[in-house]
Amino acid sequence: MERALYGPDGFFVSGAGPAAHFRTSVHASPVFAACMLRQLETVDAALGHPARLDVVDVGAGRGELLRALLSQAAPELAARLHPVAVELSPRPADLPPEIDWQADIPDGITGLLLATEWLDNVPVDVAVHTRAGWRLLLVNPKTGEETLGPAPSRTEITWLAHWWPPAPTPPPTPLIKEFAAAGGLDQDTNSLINTEGMGGSEGEGGVGGRAEIGSGRDLAWAGAVGKVARGVALAVDYGHLRDSRPLDGTLTGYRGGRQVPPVPDGSCDVTAHVAMDSVASAGERVARCAYSLVSQREALRALGADGGRPPLSLASRDPAGYLRALATASAAAELTDPAGLGGHLWLRQPVGVALDAVVAR
Repeated sequence: MERALYGPDGFFVSGAGPAAHFRTSVHASPVFAACMLRQLETVDAALGHPARLDVVDVGAGRGELLRALLSQAAPELAARLHPVAVELSPRPADLPPEIDWQADIPDGITGLLLATEWLDNVPVDVAVHTRAGWRLLLVNPKTGEETLGPAPSRTEITWLAHWWPPAPTPPPTPLIKEFAAAGGLDQDTNSLINTEGMGGSEGEGGVGGRAEIGSGRDLAWAGAVGKVARGVALAVDYGHLRDSRPLDGTLTGYRGGRQVPPVPDGSCDVTAHVAMDSVASAGERVARCAYSLVSQREALRALGADGGRPPLSLASRDPAGYLRALATASAAAELTDPAGLGGHLWLRQPVGVALDAVVAR
């Protein structure tokens, strides 16, 4: 996954960039940037309007969000902004000179660190729960074929035990037994894991689904939070919580606007949802401060994007204004749809400022 995404010919390093392959909140509408600007303004106020206000975008793509923040910010705020894009790809030729471009997160941030759909691309190992315990999955980088590998490390097993306990296996039903007899399922375990050709010995068939081991993401986020001297670290991503982990994981691929098998050959995005509670716990140990973890729907509505239809009376008074308001409401509705982008999770971890001062209500 590391090579496929960030190697010399990796998906995020070469080519046209993420916007050519999938739609994120940043790309969906200027409404997202407007709400992020309001978030930045709350952080600015909590910091007492410093002479230089850092805004660091980790996994910045081609700098789309920072461009929008610069263009929408009031002159007084724009004059104090120090925007930094953190990316491994080359600097875009048309990027405004005010935006710094670097490969690593800078130290001593005073302001807002953003990570919108970054953590889902921090590489993970995938494990399968077998009768003998957890086993890593190995993958052919050219075909995507999976085989059973060794046991995870002690650190990974500790993480799995706390953050991703295996789901209990229900007893087989008559229908399951009939299907299993035809070779579709393991009749004894009622397993949905295809262990054929995985190289495991008899008795090691999957019994508890798949898990994406998030210990590396915890370290990545803790490292990012540690770069903030004063301000807020904000992660926005696809995510899930301990009590509702997906049975078979979420690993998938995207190419050209379509979901595809997650073959790690560099031709597609390879992504998995984030164990956001585990990430939050890792950040909390660094920030030593309470955090906020809410849905994007809740966060954006608190920042002014309610998605409500404008009053029809506006259509008669100001037809053009009504159409603009309708377009904005439509964009906000997409961003707050709980079945889509609105289901993302927002993790805000303040450092050296009060949580209440940086979370809109």
